[in-house]
Amino acid sequence: MGSIWNALVQSYAFLATVPIIPFILVYVIMTIRGNDKKSAIQLSMDVTTAFLFGCVASLLNDRLGTSFGPFFLLLVMLVGGGLIGNAQNRARGKVDPRKLLRAVWRLSFFGLSVLYIILMLLAIVFPIASD
Repeated sequence: MGSIWNALVQSYAFLATVPIIPFILVYVIMTIRGNDKKSAIQLSMDVTTAFLFGCVASLLNDRLGTSFGPFFLLLVMLVGGGLIGNAQNRARGKVDPRKLLRAVWRLSFFGLSVLYIILMLLAIVFPIASD
């Protein structure tokens, strides 16, 4: 069981390091299976967000020297969900949890993509000096 877990961790680490790979893989597989391009892109975004989350959290931890990266990202996602839920409640009088989660997850894709690019550029240009 330990070797299976290690293989999963190593696969996740590789795919999270270069999150464009899972995006392209899911997109190609979904278009080959006959799905339209819009749903293929949406599913690719959903899958890639999980990998971006891990990579950006790790980059934040390395850059800031703390272990608060994933908690900060979750906090931002929760605040965003609260704001979107409030907007839904004001517009429709009720909150649709499925649409709320989908909106937060897809907006997280865009935010995490921007953070990934910025943090990777910072890591390349200004590497962190180890003691």
